[in-house]
Amino acid sequence: MRLSLLSLLLLSSCLSTSSTSLSGNGDPLPSWADGGLKETIVDFVEGATDPESVHFVPPEERIAVFDNDGTLICEKPVYSQLAFMIDRAMGYVEDDPTLGDQEPYRSLMDGTFGRTNDIDAFIELAMKTHTGMLDEEFVAIAEAWLASARHPELGRPYTELAYAPMLELVSFLQEEDFQVWICTGGGLDFVRCYAKDVYGIGPENVIGSSTQKAYREIDGRGEFMRLAELVNPLNDGPAKPVNINRYIGRSPIIAVGNSDGDLEMLQYVAQRHARTLTLLLHHDDGEREFAYDAGIERALIVAAEGEIEVISMSRDFGTVFAPAP
Repeated sequence: MRLSLLSLLLLSSCLSTSSTSLSGNGDPLPSWADGGLKETIVDFVEGATDPESVHFVPPEERIAVFDNDGTLICEKPVYSQLAFMIDRAMGYVEDDPTLGDQEPYRSLMDGTFGRTNDIDAFIELAMKTHTGMLDEEFVAIAEAWLASARHPELGRPYTELAYAPMLELVSFLQEEDFQVWICTGGGLDFVRCYAKDVYGIGPENVIGSSTQKAYREIDGRGEFMRLAELVNPLNDGPAKPVNINRYIGRSPIIAVGNSDGDLEMLQYVAQRHARTLTLLLHHDDGEREFAYDAGIERALIVAAEGEIEVISMSRDFGTVFAPAP
């Protein structure tokens, strides 16, 4: 029997005897450190789901959105989709060494790729590695890579590096009749390959960046061909609220992110309802994961003004990663 990472984590939590009781059903967030933020989350959810509470929210309006890389799963020193793109590109060079004289392959080989955070270079690499094939072919390639690839420093499959506290939070919300969505700047189809197994979030609840597709009849069967053309804009920054509105059609009451690219999503959610929960994960734990402030500067300033709650990984995560299965 195949168990997802989320299932294994939940099974481990059920077998644990060290959880403290926050409700009649026990502790829904055992991997979170006891204290203020954990209680804030539980109190918010309990208020939203209690018909007798002034904060009650009908089930159809209980919507939570999560960023993916760096929020639900480890993104350093390189997030999984970029590692996938680099591996694919280097495979092309092995097959045709003359590509090493061309970009983006040349900068990949000399180690300069991405140093300037040039979004055009990333898009060019995505076009080279994600298009020119059928959708089914891309999914098979991505799933095979995810099954075999290992994180360069932690040595575990990328799909085992989801944060245990976030898996618990997703599960807790789903059990309380929340619709939980991923809203990521990463590739829509790549994240869909593992979202259900790792997070328990179905592909229909993933919003992300994407390439254009064309529906064509091939050998008597309708197929989707992946085109070397981006669906604009990338699902990042101000585009996140736009796509939440476009694909969900309701304003979430919970939003969780980890970077400046999530700031507009967090502000959008915070400003749309009388009572919301907006959380910003700060990677400040260099011992158990990676400590970094780059790319979160603006969001931390806004959070300091009181509109957004900061999750300190070192303070609020009792456990970072689920045990290896």
